[in-house]
Amino acid sequence: MSLTNPLGDLEISDPQALRALAHPVRLAILNRLQRHGPATATQLSAHVGATPSVVSWHARHLASFGLLVDWDGAPGKRERWWQAAAKGFRFTVPEDAEGQDAARMLQSVMFARAAEYPQQWLMDVEPHLDEPWRRLGGLADTRFVVTADELEQLQDAIERLIAPYARRAAADRPADARGVRLLRFALPENEDSP
Repeated sequence: MSLTNPLGDLEISDPQALRALAHPVRLAILNRLQRHGPATATQLSAHVGATPSVVSWHARHLASFGLLVDWDGAPGKRERWWQAAAKGFRFTVPEDAEGQDAARMLQSVMFARAAEYPQQWLMDVEPHLDEPWRRLGGLADTRFVVTADELEQLQDAIERLIAPYARRAAADRPADARGVRLLRFALPENEDSP
């Protein structure tokens, strides 16, 4: 796996790694570590819906694919601290049938997780935002017609635009900055799509 994209995300193409991430607890562990930084299995447990021993097993499994690593800043040796190997990940759908099945499994789990975010945001976060942030939050549903090459160029341009903010070190963030989750779906349609 490499960090070759503008966002510094891991590029995953191995079908076994895709299958490993297609487990909801594993995906939750990785997302939690990417968002909140290093933690132990015990600390992760309450946030991912699994016992510390189950979290530990899943974390070791993710580490076997290079998605998690031991945190070298751990305060002691009594518990194992984990950290995400990168701030994010993306994957390409492999050419072979096994890889396509694994990618489809991961997409299914990711779509299910992503479907929960907007409603959770609307109920738990949006009511407490200051007006400028409330006005900027929300969604858009834009349909356009492009070629496959144009869509690829558009995706690359969006990543280049976001990259300086996604890769910015915590020390370089303005005092009034806050985390923003940008959900992007690129869903090519069939000719008879509504």
